[in-house]
Amino acid sequence: MRDLTLEALGLAEAPRDHPLLYPGVWPADSALLDGDRLVPLDGPLPLDRWRHEDRVPVLAVGSNASPGQLRHKMAESGIASPVPMLKARVTGVDVGVSAHVSRMGYVSASPFEAPDAVRELFVVLLDPEQLAVIDASEGVSLPHGNYGRAWLPAPEVRAELPGGVTLPGVHAYVNRHGVLHDGTGVPRTHPGQRELLTELLVGSARLRELFGVTPEEFAARARLLCEAGTRLFADEKRVTESGLERYVTVQQTGSPGTGSSLFPPLM
Repeated sequence: MRDLTLEALGLAEAPRDHPLLYPGVWPADSALLDGDRLVPLDGPLPLDRWRHEDRVPVLAVGSNASPGQLRHKMAESGIASPVPMLKARVTGVDVGVSAHVSRMGYVSASPFEAPDAVRELFVVLLDPEQLAVIDASEGVSLPHGNYGRAWLPAPEVRAELPGGVTLPGVHAYVNRHGVLHDGTGVPRTHPGQRELLTELLVGSARLRELFGVTPEEFAARARLLCEAGTRLFADEKRVTESGLERYVTVQQTGSPGTGSSLFPPLM
């Protein structure tokens, strides 16, 4: 019998423990994260079953698509229910760089509006308890939290699941600080942690003074200097809007049965 544990599949390491691995290793295809196991989903997922359980679709653009990170978040909160992770073809957003330094030791990803972009990303289907855990991890309910949860509607954002099912929209975590731009005002894409940190450090003497000259030094210092690094991004005018801010609304976190948190009928 095939060993489906995250360790055996090479998916166990979480970016929170290994920040230079951010966003972590993603599954090759759609699967069900069930505790320490990742069970492949063969064929289209019976979505009506998950809708009946009041699950909502959340677009993962960073470590929320890493089974190791997702497992850690759920286990830390005592959540044992399985999480469907669906590989989707997503049009209308791209994966940018959050304009803040995380206490986990990395500079994370955040979506930005990109009408012509087409990416293969994961959509995780979360029940109310799971959604509350992820909301809390992203700081949604905190006055100075890094992310707000947004409902990105189709057709502006189109998420096509295995089997050709298109969702009417997806939830996504939009960075409240904005995203980093490429020097021309256009949001830059996230190339992976080590490459990103190397480029950022080369481009800023002030950043090197704070965080050192290597990605390893940056990751080691980031937990203590995250607020200073975030301010520096803004001070050096590296920040622009994601274009998705208009979709962020005040929500009752972890309550898919209210307002825009509902999982609308499938298209």
